[in-house]
Amino acid sequence: MAHLLTITMNPSIDISTSVGLVQPFRKLRCGASRRDPGGGGINVARVVNRLGSDVTALYPAGGFYGQLLRELLDGESIRSLTIPIDEETREDFTVEEATSGNEYRFVSTGPQLKESEWLACLEEIAAFREPVDMIVASGSLPPGVPHDFYARIAKIARARSTPITLDTSGPPLRAALDHGVDFLKPSLREMRELTGEALADPTSCIAACRHLVTSGRAAGVALTLGSQGAILVTTEGAWRAWPLPIKAVSTVGAGDSFLAAMVCALTAGRPHHEAFAHGVAGGSAALLSPGTQLCHPEDMRELLTHVVVDRAG
Repeated sequence: MAHLLTITMNPSIDISTSVGLVQPFRKLRCGASRRDPGGGGINVARVVNRLGSDVTALYPAGGFYGQLLRELLDGESIRSLTIPIDEETREDFTVEEATSGNEYRFVSTGPQLKESEWLACLEEIAAFREPVDMIVASGSLPPGVPHDFYARIAKIARARSTPITLDTSGPPLRAALDHGVDFLKPSLREMRELTGEALADPTSCIAACRHLVTSGRAAGVALTLGSQGAILVTTEGAWRAWPLPIKAVSTVGAGDSFLAAMVCALTAGRPHHEAFAHGVAGGSAALLSPGTQLCHPEDMRELLTHVVVDRAG
């Protein structure tokens, strides 16, 4: 069984609820609420665990919400490697407006990490004793953590001869790509920010992904395009996956579910284009789950039979 190590530097407690109508100045009475462990890498770990792969989730945690985060992950039988911090773990909030079906997401910045705290995270990664088939670093960096943090993880991964997959944005993404990663999973918005290009059509998207691959910054790029499907570019070629006809209940964690399903397939030895199809099915399945529930395996398996992946170059 493959063993993955996920890194989440800005984890959260994700609260989801619903309200009839979002209005200013009024007291809005919400429906039943749900609390889930959240943050990019933790979402990946939750789905990886559901899909049957072994996973350890590494994350800093502090205060009441940090303890709750650990308890929620324990409740899903996910192994935690927790680095204590002084400040409180963040809390995020998602509200569905019942009358329109619109989803409103309120995301906090996160705690300020001390240098000793984020250095302790790097030390734990470097000292991790178990064999790891892939490191997945995902999500934003909280205040106090330097932009080159993911680049440092990439260096550790290279020293361990362990593949690393990255899902982040902005300066941390640019710094990591300067050192090179094995797989990158940007959204279209993140890719536009990275390249400074409009990327208005599949041809330009493929060209942008291919430039990252040929320049040695990433061995493979899986670009998610929302309602337009997704694109995969590796040294072996390019593929396009067509969108599935799904009415989204929630978009929370769709990218994380895509990434989890794809890395599970990759570490199981599937070819890149097949793993890509699994990713599309996983991300699409997450759209069927309300709030912060992410992808369910039974939905993913059903959708996988409908995924169409075409060679694009």
